[in-house]
Amino acid sequence: MIASHIHDALGQVRQLRVLLLENRKFTGFSGTARMMGGTVALLGGVWMHYFATSYYDLLGAWGSILIIALLFNLGALMLWFFQQPKTEKQLQTIAPAFEILPPLFVGAAVSVALIVYDMPDLLFGSWMCLYGLAHTHSRTLLPKENNWLGYYYILSGVFFLLSPSIYFFYPLPAILIFTGGEWIGGIIFYRHRIKLQKESYE
Repeated sequence: MIASHIHDALGQVRQLRVLLLENRKFTGFSGTARMMGGTVALLGGVWMHYFATSYYDLLGAWGSILIIALLFNLGALMLWFFQQPKTEKQLQTIAPAFEILPPLFVGAAVSVALIVYDMPDLLFGSWMCLYGLAHTHSRTLLPKENNWLGYYYILSGVFFLLSPSIYFFYPLPAILIFTGGEWIGGIIFYRHRIKLQKESYE
């Protein structure tokens, strides 16, 4: 009887520890979805390299990469949300995911401005810098390694903005930056979730 009570108490302590960890770091983002987005970027880069023949082909390809990657990540986020216990399916459960939106919104506005004013060579660097800021902006919610990934994107973006050899019509360097970054980011999210699962059983 006493052993049963001790076992139940230990189980409650483990559950409390997991809740504290999950409240400290948001776990709704999927490492698999993020790596799939990086793979889409790579495949899109191959298509652009061999088949894109105009400025509009390149814009369409980049837009398609963005939309498909967003669908992967949004779908995984919704799946995670609906798998939560009924008592936790509240707006605040998923609210941390929206903290990355302001830098992404600014990125969209800057992209439109650069396209309208015919400065496409600055797009890659702007995308990287603002995407990096989205990472660092969420540093208290996501694994600490994700913050370093944000600096990787920011430094890459600064280099792209200042380098005279970067051209929108040669997308391969940007593709490699985004593909590598998203694969690394996917591994970070995956390892973080596995770590939490292990700690919940200790």
